[in-house]
Amino acid sequence: MNESTLILTLFAAMGLGTGIVYATVGEIITERAGNLNLGVQGMMLVGAVAGFWATYNTESLLLGVIVAMIAGAGFSMIHAFASVTLRVSQIVSGLALTIFGAGLSSFLGEAGAEPLVGEPSKATFEPILEGGLADIPVIGPLIFGHDILVYVSWLTVAAASFYLFRTRMGLSLRAVGEDPASAESAGVNVARIRYVHIMVGGALAGLGGAYYSLALVPTWQNEPIGPAGWIAISLVILASWRPWRALFAAYLFGAAERIGFTLQTLGEPWSNIPSSLLAMLPFVLAIVAMIVLTSGKRARFLGAPAALGIPYFREQR
Repeated sequence: MNESTLILTLFAAMGLGTGIVYATVGEIITERAGNLNLGVQGMMLVGAVAGFWATYNTESLLLGVIVAMIAGAGFSMIHAFASVTLRVSQIVSGLALTIFGAGLSSFLGEAGAEPLVGEPSKATFEPILEGGLADIPVIGPLIFGHDILVYVSWLTVAAASFYLFRTRMGLSLRAVGEDPASAESAGVNVARIRYVHIMVGGALAGLGGAYYSLALVPTWQNEPIGPAGWIAISLVILASWRPWRALFAAYLFGAAERIGFTLQTLGEPWSNIPSSLLAMLPFVLAIVAMIVLTSGKRARFLGAPAALGIPYFREQR
């Protein structure tokens, strides 16, 4: 593999991983509050269709992004109400939300006199910062020439990391995820913290879904994100619940998706590797991560919040 092929692969990996970056960071924020949200896939799908619909009807990408985030946050409220207020199983609530989101996005894409299915978006995110900057050796082709949401994802990761580990509110959030009873004894409103950060996670998942429908695949089709939501959940574990690691984990997934095309361009013997085998790579990573999650001691060692997935009963303090 020559240098230009490697650079093109890494460049493509950044684009392919950007939607997952948003969803993974959102899930990290949600899980840091002690809430396991398996509804990320459904939130991304709802965000994808809402963002596409808004952009299709207004030709405004900004409005499409805003609508996608609102849709994701609003959809996450169902999970917040079920898991925080009603205290039902977070796993059951999240899975129900994923099934509901998949059905709802398909329905909305086919509803109305002029269904969205098969229609191209009337506006898409185009590359920026091209030209002379991209000619800088090695760094230029990697950093410049992406669309604006790629750069915004870097800022989002930086902001999330600063918020979690450098602010008082971030400290309260992590305290709720570790020991909600002690946090509430210190004056922290556990329910409010969890509600707010579940909605933040939902908004970022919606934005991640919109990236697929407005940048990667700007033509509406049923479930355009593939299994991105499930990958995001597994990458939270690979990233040890830290935003910066999530960025590189998402790019690793993007590279795994791209590697099949790259090997085809290299010719034999690489092109003889079955494409179906290469397509399995991202899912192998996801399965390994989910196996780690089932081991409580290992997950705790990686940095999982102690109260993750456990409903909080104030009466049991």
